[in-house]
Amino acid sequence: MSSMVVTANGNDNKKFKGDDKMDGAPSRVLHIRKLPGEVTETEVIALGLPFGKVTNILMLKGKNQAFLELATEEAAITMVNYYSAVTPHLRNQPIYIQYSNHKELKTDNTLNQRAQAVLQAVTAVQASNAPISGTTVSESAVTPAQSPVLRIIIDNMYYPVTLDVLHQIFSKFGAVLKIITFTKNNQFQALLQFGDPVNAQQAKQALDGQNIYNACCTLRIDFSKLVNLNVKYNNDKSRDYTRPDLPSGDGQPTLDPAIAAAFAKETSLLAVPGALSPLAIPNAAAAAAAAAAGRVGMPGVSAGGNTVLLVSNLNEEMVTPQSLFTLFGVYGDVQRVKILYNKKDSALIQMADGNQSQLAMSHLNGQKMYGKIIRVTLSKHQTVQLPREGLDDQGLTKDFGNSPLHRFKKPGSKNFQNIFPPSATLHLSNIPPSVAEEDLRTLFANTGGTVKAFKFFQDHKMALLQMSTVEEAIQALIDLHNYNLGESHHLRVSFSKSTI
Repeated sequence: MSSMVVTANGNDNKKFKGDDKMDGAPSRVLHIRKLPGEVTETEVIALGLPFGKVTNILMLKGKNQAFLELATEEAAITMVNYYSAVTPHLRNQPIYIQYSNHKELKTDNTLNQRAQAVLQAVTAVQASNAPISGTTVSESAVTPAQSPVLRIIIDNMYYPVTLDVLHQIFSKFGAVLKIITFTKNNQFQALLQFGDPVNAQQAKQALDGQNIYNACCTLRIDFSKLVNLNVKYNNDKSRDYTRPDLPSGDGQPTLDPAIAAAFAKETSLLAVPGALSPLAIPNAAAAAAAAAAGRVGMPGVSAGGNTVLLVSNLNEEMVTPQSLFTLFGVYGDVQRVKILYNKKDSALIQMADGNQSQLAMSHLNGQKMYGKIIRVTLSKHQTVQLPREGLDDQGLTKDFGNSPLHRFKKPGSKNFQNIFPPSATLHLSNIPPSVAEEDLRTLFANTGGTVKAFKFFQDHKMALLQMSTVEEAIQALIDLHNYNLGESHHLRVSFSKSTI
C-alpha cells in the first residue's frame, strides 16, 4: 500500500504522478489543489466533515495543496461526487478536489504538528458528543454536534431580521458558508451552515436564548438533520458565501452594496456573542438594511435611534404621567414623562434606549386609551427636560429614572422574552396563596370592564385573565399593575399572546 512521508521542509519527497489528473481510482485520500495562501487547516478539514470522519490531513502550504484522508472510501467517493457537481470555494476562490494515488496518509507528526493538533481537537469534540457505549444518556444531557447546519427560529420578532444580521452574529464563531431564510408556521426561520460542526456547536451554546435586539428577536437554535445546504440564489432570502457567482433568481434584488457596507460597519460594534445579553445590534443599521430589503412591515419603524416619543390625542381629563409610565413601561424602562402644559392632550415620553422607544411606538400607536385612539411617533426632542427648580408645573413632568417598577433593568431578564402587543388577555403573576379566582375577577371588574375568562396556572402564582376588549385590558393593566394584594405581594400585569 502506497504511503506518504513528509520531509522537514514541508514538501513531499515523492513526485505524485497521476495526482494532477482529474480521474483515477477511488481512494479515501483526496488531493486538494489551488488553495488560497492564507487558508487554515480547519477550513480544509471542514470540507470533508459533512461526508464523514476525517482521519488525517497533510498541508502543503508552499504548493497551495493539501491531502485529506477520510475514514472510509465510500465517504471519499460521496465527497468527490458532490464537489464534481458543485465547485467548492474557500475564501471566495475555487479549489479542486480529486482522488489521490495513495490509499492512506502516513505523516510525520513531529513535522505536521499544527495540522494534527487541529484534527485532534475536532475529533475530541466529536467524540465527546457521542454517547459512551453501554451507558444510557438522555437527549437533554447530550446535544450531538452531528451537523454543521443550525436551524434557527426567531421568537418575538418585532424588527426584521435580515440575512446579513444573521451572518454578522454567527460569523463570530467561524466561517459561515451558507444561509437560507424562510417563513414556516408564521415564524421566521433560517438554516445556517458553518464550515465546521465545532463552530456550529459553539454558536448554539453561546447564542441559544439570546436576543438580537434589546427586548425582542429571541434566537431559538437546534442542530439540523441536514449536513449540507443547496443554495440556488444569492439574494435577500438565501446566500452561498462560497459561490459569489450565483444568480439572484426570480428577480429578487440583493442588498444594495452601499447599504450592506454601512451595515457591516455598524454591526462590527457587536460585543463578543455570549458575553452580553441582549446583543443590541445598532437599530439604525438594522432598519437601514431592512428598508433596503423591502421588509419593514411594522408601523413606525425608522432608522432613528431617538429615545423620546411624542404621544398625541390623549384624553386630557384622564391621563397622568403615572398612567403613561405604567402603559409604556410594558415595552421598556420609562425615564421621564412630560404632559405638555399648553397642549395637555399630548405628552413626551423618554425611554431608556432607542430600541425600547421603537417597540413602544410599534405596539401602542393606534391603540385606544381612556376612550381615545392615541398616536405615537418619534419626537424631535432628544431628552425630556425637567422643570427648573422652584417652578411648579402642576405635576405634569415626572422623573421615573429611579423607579423600582422598571421591568427591564436586569440584563437578560425573562421579561425581554415576554413582550407582546396589547391584547384582551392579561398575564398575572406574583399572586399570593390566599387570593382566590373570585377575588381577582372582582378586582379586575372594578376597573370598569368585563372579565370574560380566567385560568390559574398549576402553581396558582400566575394566571391568565381575559377582558372583553383590548381597551379594557389596557385600562386594567394601568390600574392594577403593582397593586398590593397583601402578604408583601404586588401584582404584576402584562399582555399575553395566549387566549383562554
